[in-house]
Amino acid sequence: MTTTATAPSLLRLALRTDAVVSGLNGAAYLLLTGPLSDLLGLPSGHLRGLGIFLLVYAAGVWLVAERPLRPAVGAVIVGNLLWVAGSLVVVAADVGTPTTTGAVWVVLQAVVVAAFAVLQFAGLRRSPDLSDRWAPSGRA
Repeated sequence: MTTTATAPSLLRLALRTDAVVSGLNGAAYLLLTGPLSDLLGLPSGHLRGLGIFLLVYAAGVWLVAERPLRPAVGAVIVGNLLWVAGSLVVVAADVGTPTTTGAVWVVLQAVVVAAFAVLQFAGLRRSPDLSDRWAPSGRA
């Protein structure tokens, strides 16, 4: 019997922590746009857009943690790796002319997101019984 109800704790922990951290960042970008824009040297509009994106992303990742399916977890991992690559491009290309603090923040954020991706991948590998498709509760 294949079930998604008992996904291993590493996978759920990695997904939930990713969701919480993403949500907190998103809320901060929306609520503190002005001060963060000044501190990080990133345009206010970009921070607002990232804030909205991160809140939606956080909700999606939380839902994946509740009923993890192999393809959905894989999509979260790929999304995290794309975030890391995009963050490094922002710093390397000096997009938005980040301050030194901003560049350090973007790189540190990329490191944290990369760690989430690694932990999620490890949790996925430890979960050979995860289903590839959704089934109503109580059914295989």
